[in-house]
Amino acid sequence: MDWVIINRPRVSPFEPRYRIAKRAMDITLCVLALPFALPIMLICALAIFAESAGPVVFVQERVGKGGRIFRMYKFRTMHNNLDDSHHRAFVKAFVRGQIQPNGDGRQVFKPIQNSQVTRVGRILRKTSLDELPQLINIFKGEMSLVGPRPNVPWEVEEYRLWHHERLEVLPGITGLAQVHGRSGITFEQIVQYDIEYVKKQSLLLDLKILWWTLRSVMLRDGAE
Repeated sequence: MDWVIINRPRVSPFEPRYRIAKRAMDITLCVLALPFALPIMLICALAIFAESAGPVVFVQERVGKGGRIFRMYKFRTMHNNLDDSHHRAFVKAFVRGQIQPNGDGRQVFKPIQNSQVTRVGRILRKTSLDELPQLINIFKGEMSLVGPRPNVPWEVEEYRLWHHERLEVLPGITGLAQVHGRSGITFEQIVQYDIEYVKKQSLLLDLKILWWTLRSVMLRDGAE
């Protein structure tokens, strides 16, 4: 099932030349990163396989550009076949604005208990290495290096009308919202940053966000 943007966005479409240049940058950077990324991915896969039963790669349907559904890849960081009802309830409440960050920039409570995350998974989450399989999504043209993070269909069901404006571009591994707080801001602020990105898109901004992301990961800023 494809999601349809039911109201015309206030943001302006970006130029075709930028879209071509952005795609070329995505492919070029991913190809250059492969010699370094592949050995790291192999080590991650072996560590996951050795620690717990279940698939090494977690595959989940996400909502992409224009509301199209695609299958996003991540390294599995949780024990297999867990009940996700608590997580779903938390995330839906977060999207509806019923969950707010504390004064220290962190959410009121975590939707995932520490016991649900594997030891290897905690390391992968802290370092964001669990996102590496999304290079496959980039090569397939379903994602970009930079863009709004893609949500699952049941999250999109909770969107307000103006939230759908973030679906006007390819989702990304990182984005403007992720370098402005990650887990420490409200969903409304996340969407506002995503729409700001759509309005101001440029290769220079993309490179800045990639640099800010690298710095954030190295400093473990906001990692959960």
